[in-house]
Order: sequence, then C-alpha cells, then structure tokens
Amino acid sequence: METVTRSAERQTVVAPVMTVTPETTRALPVIVSYVLTEDGRKASLLAGGNGHALQQMTLQVPTNRLHLVSVDKQGVARLKLRPRYEVDGDRGIVRIDAAPLYDAPPTIDELYRAAAKNHELEGTYLANRAAARSKRSEGDRAFRERVAAAFLADTGQRAIVHPPPTPKRCYLMSDKGRLLFDAATDLGRAKDIPAEAHRRFRADLRERDERNRRERAAQLGLHEEKKRCIAEWIATHGTEEQKRRQVDGMLPMREAIEGITDQAFAAAGHLSLYMHDGATRLQQFLRQATGHNDLVVAPADVTVRSAHAVKATAPQWAVVQHLRSQVPDANVVLREHVLSSKRHDGAEPLTVFGVLVTKKQGPFVLRREYVVEDSLTDSMSCRARSSHLVDIVKTTPRDTEMELNRWEAGR
Repeated sequence: METVTRSAERQTVVAPVMTVTPETTRALPVIVSYVLTEDGRKASLLAGGNGHALQQMTLQVPTNRLHLVSVDKQGVARLKLRPRYEVDGDRGIVRIDAAPLYDAPPTIDELYRAAAKNHELEGTYLANRAAARSKRSEGDRAFRERVAAAFLADTGQRAIVHPPPTPKRCYLMSDKGRLLFDAATDLGRAKDIPAEAHRRFRADLRERDERNRRERAAQLGLHEEKKRCIAEWIATHGTEEQKRRQVDGMLPMREAIEGITDQAFAAAGHLSLYMHDGATRLQQFLRQATGHNDLVVAPADVTVRSAHAVKATAPQWAVVQHLRSQVPDANVVLREHVLSSKRHDGAEPLTVFGVLVTKKQGPFVLRREYVVEDSLTDSMSCRARSSHLVDIVKTTPRDTEMELNRWEAGR
C-alpha cells in the first residue's frame, strides 16, 4: 500500500512552464542579400561557399540595431542594403536600386556598416527630396497665381475648349503647356479660374449663336431680294417662256442671273468668253510645240497659276481701256493664266491672258471674263498658236473672292 501511495503522489507533480523572458526576443532574424563579383565568387568557392553571384543569408540582428532593418508588407525583414545610397559629387545623394557589390564575401561588421551608411544617407536623401518638392510646389503655385492673375485681368483670354470648361475644372494654355485649374484643390485666385472661364465660354457660345442667327437672317433677306429683282427683270426683259416658268416657280435663278449679266456687259459682246477647255487647248499647244501628235493631256494633268498681270501689250491694254470706258461702273483687270502639264514637266507652259470684269448690281455681283488674243504673247512665240485660240482657264474661287474684295474696297 505504501508503494502505491508514493506512485500516485509522483503523478500529481506539475511540469514546469517555460516563460518568455526579454532574453529570448533580443534578436530578430533578418534576410541579408548582396552580390559578389567574379573575384568575390572565386573567394567564396575557396572559402567553401557556393560561389553564386547573388548571396543570401539570415542574420540575427539585435534590437539595438533594428533601425538598420526594413520590414515589407508581407512581414519579411531585410537588412537595409537595397536600395543603397551614394554621394555623387554635384548630384548629391543618389539612390541605386541594385544590391551592393563585393569583391569578397563581407563580414557581418561590414554588412552592418553598409546598412548604417544606407540608413544615414536615406534620411538625408528623403529630406532633400521633400525640400525639393516643397520648393517646386511653391514655384508651381506662384506660376499658377501669375497665370490666373493674367487671365482674370484680360477679358479677351479664353480657356481651352476641348475639354470644355466647367464651373469646377478647366484648362488654360501657358508657357509651360496646358494647366489644369480645379476649384476643389486650387487656392487664391487660381480657385476662381474655372468659374470665370466657364462664364466666358458660355458667353462666347451665346454670342456665336446670335451672330449665326443674324447672318442667317441676312442671307435669307439677300436671297429674297435676289428673287424679287429677278422677278422684276424677267417681267421686263424675259421671254414669254421664261415668264411662264417664273410664274410657276420653275425658272432657275442661275439662268436669270446669266441674262442679267449678258445685259450688263453687252458692250463686251464682241469678245470671246473665257471658256473651261484648258486641257484641250494645252494639248493642242504641246502637240504643236513638241511635234508629237499623239501627246495627250487629261483635265487632271492641267496645273493653272492665275494672277493679275503686271505688264500688258498695247492690244491688251486697249481692250482693258475699251471695257473701262464702256462699263464705267465695273472693275476691269487684266489676268494672266499659266497652264502646264504635270505629266510633261519639261514642256513649255501655255500663257493665256484674259480680262476680268466684275460689277455690283443690286444684290448681285456680276462677273465675266473675256479672252484677250495677242500675237506678241510669249506663249505664241513657241510656234504653237492655233487658228482660233480661245484658251480658257477656270479662275479659282479664292481669286474671285479676292478680286471682289478689292473691287468693293475701291468703291
């Protein structure tokens, strides 16, 4: 019985519990990574290492050196060897993302010194970057304030229309390119830019719409005035057949304007009209000039340069003076048209002279161009004048518009 009692007492003995003391947490396992050069890899092999370029090891870092350790979001602790920081002359402290490079396997003290250097330079590097950002921010704010002040002071300036400005955001063009102004984030006068830019943008839209309505009304009024003048002219000078078509609304306005033009320029009826057969005339000219009767010039091959003539022969000037005396209220100018073929670069160009006559009569601007034949022109000196030269070149719309503008300015 006594023996059993002692055995039971031994079973009731509680095992001692291990307690965590500060001694067990005084070091943190940290991953150390560095790179060996070829000499370093040789030294590693001689020392019994693996000779790899990228070396990794785990180091127990004491708590008094935890400032040399970085821990990522996954909880991996690494010695501060990458990125590393170096002092580079005029550039100051620069950041290098590569791991440190060694010609021989470093000792633990060398790794600690490298980490300490990185830790110290990192603080200076970040402080310098923060100061530079602050300086840039101050400069940007000052520049934006200048741009905003100039915009608010000049009512003629406008924001960029694509994207269109809104009361909250807009873009202005500056010396530095596009600048975004946001009422929610800007300060000072820059905060007022979006609202003012939007107000000017909407005002411009309203003004443009109003101008378009006025122009449309003026065009409709001019059209109605032309219709009224045509009706009066047809009633007085039109044929019976034209009068019937006019009553039924079937008379083309262009036909009536041609009749009005014929009547206005009746004094020039003895002259040949400026026709649109430049390709045919240029082909005939080149065949005679080159002797190749199979030469072909298509309308798409013809290039025309038209301008006011700067010189005139006696016969040409006589025609101009005659028309000016017969139609005193018209604008009469001598025009020079140079025709050439894009397919025959070396061929002689054909020069044709015409007299352009424009006259404003009521709501119409009447226009006719007549050919001026002259045996002394340069184009005829190439033994290429045809027996009935009536070479015509179509004047460009821009030439016509410029001519009319000059004529109206002269009035």
